Parts: sequence; structure tokens; C-alpha cells
Amino acid sequence: MAYLVLAYPIISNSDLELIQKFRKVNDKLYYDVVKPHFTIVFPVFRLSETEFIAEIKKQSNNLPSFNFSIRCSTMTKDAFSEYYHSLLVPDEGYSNIVKIHDKLYRDKLIEDLRLDIDFVPHIGIGNSIEKFKCKKMVDNWNSEDFEINGTVTHLTIVEFENNVVRTLDEIKLEI
Repeated sequence: MAYLVLAYPIISNSDLELIQKFRKVNDKLYYDVVKPHFTIVFPVFRLSETEFIAEIKKQSNNLPSFNFSIRCSTMTKDAFSEYYHSLLVPDEGYSNIVKIHDKLYRDKLIEDLRLDIDFVPHIGIGNSIEKFKCKKMVDNWNSEDFEINGTVTHLTIVEFENNVVRTLDEIKLEI
């Protein structure tokens, strides 16, 4: 069992439909598991549910909500598997997510912070073991001008087990 912190963005219905339509075809790993999101804290296994929730609540005190804009897609190689991932990466809001990520990894989560992997805020939209298939996904998005605007107003603490995401708690960010 693992605990994570996700930020489910508030976006227009048309943008959500666009993302989900693409994910349904291209995101074989997570489409049926979790809605579009930014991962703020990656899987933590060594803390109890109570400890994890208490730490996230402590560190997220007074964090501000923020707006974001996404205008590009990129890809990355998964550090833990043979998969490549296609991502939507925010132009605006990027630094907000990085700062929240860094704040939540202070104190009790410092041992869980992966310093050997770059943290790139993103919404996952596709995956494949074939790198050029992911490249084609990225090129598909980037061949058109697009802009997805949204807001992050909450952090969601979840449990992930047996490919199921279960919400444990939600933290409202300051307005």
C-alpha cells in the first residue's frame, strides 16, 4: 500500500473531455485508475496512513491555490519500468507545483524524496513501451496551438493499492 498526494485540476468540461478522449486511447496504464491530475507526492510506503496524513496537513498549512496554463506536451522515460510517458506540462503554474512538492517533502518525507529523478509537474496523457509511439502522441498535441487553463484549489491525499486509488482526505488551499 502506498500513499500519495494528488492535485486534481479544475478545468473546463471541453478540456477535460479532450484529455479524457486522448487518455482513453493512449493511457493504457492509468485511464481506468485515476482522473487527470498532477502528482505532488509520489508513492510513500514507510509511513502509516495516520502519520502520512498528519505530515501532509502540517506541511500544507497556508499553501495558496493557483492558476495554471498548459500549452505543450512532452515525454519522458519511466525510471522504474520500460514505459515512456506522454505528458501535458504547465507553462504557468509550474513553479507553484514545484514549491508545493518541495514543501511537502520536508521533515518526515525527506527520506522519500527522489533526488536522482527530475521532478516535472505534469498531467499524464499516454504511455507505451515504444518510444516513438509516445513521441507521436506528443507531436499530435504540439502540432496544434492549444491552451488548457485551470486552477488547483485542493490537495487530495490518496491510498494506492492493487491499482485502485482511494481518497483519504482533502486539503483546501488558501484563496
